[in-house]
Amino acid sequence: MRTPEQPDVRAAKGILADPAGRSIFDGPFSFPLMVADRAALRHNIATLAGFAREHGMELAPHAKTTMAPALLAAQLEAGAWGFTVATPSQALILRGHGVERIMVANEIVDPAGLRAIAAELERDPSFEFLCFADSVAQIEIMSRHAGARPFRVLAELGQPGGRGGCRTVGDLLDVAAAAQAASGVELAGVGGYEGTLDSADQVRAYLGRLREALDHLRVRDPILSVGGSMWFDVIGRELADCQARVLLRSGAYITHDDGIYRERTPYNRITGELRPALEVWAHVLSTPEPGMTIVGFGKRDAPYDEGLPVPKAVRRADGELSPVKGEVVKMWDQHALLTGENDLRPGDLVSFGISHPCTAFDKWRVLPVVDERHVVVELIATYF
Repeated sequence: MRTPEQPDVRAAKGILADPAGRSIFDGPFSFPLMVADRAALRHNIATLAGFAREHGMELAPHAKTTMAPALLAAQLEAGAWGFTVATPSQALILRGHGVERIMVANEIVDPAGLRAIAAELERDPSFEFLCFADSVAQIEIMSRHAGARPFRVLAELGQPGGRGGCRTVGDLLDVAAAAQAASGVELAGVGGYEGTLDSADQVRAYLGRLREALDHLRVRDPILSVGGSMWFDVIGRELADCQARVLLRSGAYITHDDGIYRERTPYNRITGELRPALEVWAHVLSTPEPGMTIVGFGKRDAPYDEGLPVPKAVRRADGELSPVKGEVVKMWDQHALLTGENDLRPGDLVSFGISHPCTAFDKWRVLPVVDERHVVVELIATYF
């Protein structure tokens, strides 16, 4: 993978000039500002890479979480097989940064996207590509737009009420048979997503159905791919003896969070930990009523789809840090409503942890990485 160039920060949100080696509290920084903790990033990358190795699996991290080449390079260095994306355009962005193994964990029916990927497969014989398929109609579309090298597909098994994927093993086998019969398409194995399930028993039952489907296929060196962010402990146990290459597509682990993933991480059930790596700093703008604080960040700056940001600390003008009470109860475009008795004053800087990193990075084109003193040690660019 090619090393990304240092981003130009002259027009970056929150960064007004070269910030190298400067504290975010004493440099050319405008707020709100989201930063990533270097130590937490390194810890999380190493932790899940180690878990995968210990359980005989390979990581194909979901790159849509960050779309940040500098972070993808660190994941590759830690042993990642390649990367997962959700769309052909994301796949082509990663190709532009030199990624050689890409899985689209989604059905592709877009003719332009298929033609572009077919051209990449023909241009570069070393490029490895996988995508999901869950209908005969999709196989026919892919076949019409295939090039010199076939599209390799994983027949996807879904769940009632879930997202894509065949609803029965029988339907999956029909798709698999169509893939094996079609020109320009090659069956590579089975894929699925267990992240929407609510219990370990449901996940075990689902993994059993994936293995049943795999057992019916006539595929050389088959691949079995699963999600893995919330249930990788169950996956590690249930697929330990699976006679297939298991590709784990965990994505959110790289930054973890202070919300949904903190609540549902497998490390609440097994030994080890992931550490929240993202925080948003913003000024107190107004304290118009007792127990009501208006903070200068909003939906343009932090995720809100799977839980609202979590207040962590306040930094006073003299540099003193202290905990913040209460909770964020509402967000607008550029404002957040924080409740609780905190004696906050306009101009105070407040830090917030986030919930759901998959909708955090897309709000920032350049993101400072900081050390334990909040000194900027690196800038990473995102490509959404």
